[in-house]
Amino acid sequence: MADAAVYGDAAASFDPLRPRLLRVAYRMLGSVADAEDAVQEAFIRWMGADRAEVREPEAFLRRTVTRLCLDQLKSARHNRETYVGPWLPDPIVEEEEGEDVTLPLMLALERLSPLERAAFLLHDVFGQGFDEVAATIGRDPAACRQLAARARVHVREARPRFHVEKERGLEIATAFFAASRSGDMAGLGAMLAADVSLHADGGGKRPAAAAPIFGFDLVMKVQKSLAVLFGKHGSELIRTCFVNGLPGFVTREADGELQTTALEIEDGKIVAIYVMRNPDKLRHLH
Repeated sequence: MADAAVYGDAAASFDPLRPRLLRVAYRMLGSVADAEDAVQEAFIRWMGADRAEVREPEAFLRRTVTRLCLDQLKSARHNRETYVGPWLPDPIVEEEEGEDVTLPLMLALERLSPLERAAFLLHDVFGQGFDEVAATIGRDPAACRQLAARARVHVREARPRFHVEKERGLEIATAFFAASRSGDMAGLGAMLAADVSLHADGGGKRPAAAAPIFGFDLVMKVQKSLAVLFGKHGSELIRTCFVNGLPGFVTREADGELQTTALEIEDGKIVAIYVMRNPDKLRHLH
């Protein structure tokens, strides 16, 4: 009974904070499963902590989760180096536009050191003061300012320069699905920017391009080939939505697996297409 009481007491103060802690962990790691593991480990530590001595549970737990993620990133970087094909973060699918860290920004964060990533996210995204950032990552405030400043330089280009209205973004996503699946190459080409890129993450589990594809002509060549396959085997639209903050859609493909497509749009044109095909990264959508 004592163990149940400890669990219940810890859960009562932890569970309301869990969604926010998951947001921190996911933005640090880019993996839903790894984020859930980090938050669960933080809960285990919370059960063993002297909670009466913790004045600010959220700050304490955010520090714990961030430190666990920093440890995880060291091994995650090795995993990225051995990953088959382009790596994309796990897709977070939302009905409403509200993602503060979009897919291009998450890819930019991948190029940062773990400490730069933590300093940038905690200060620029989650609004923590540098004293709090310093206490979390074990560096002095001046060093944290430098880490965040260096991070900003790297991620500046990944910040959206053109806001796309929600309805317009979903209209483009719907039109892209229809044109790409029906083989309407003229309609599809009219949506793409000259410097469009295509990024597909199959993780070695499902067919996908081995490297990102850049430029209108090459992307259109791939889309023509895919349209032939879609024409033979079909592709079911599950819903249009926002995928990591970008307009997109979820489909069920001919092999029965889910797939997400996210579209980065500037000045009304699609500048990047991100396709998640790795079934391990889509399990949370089932």
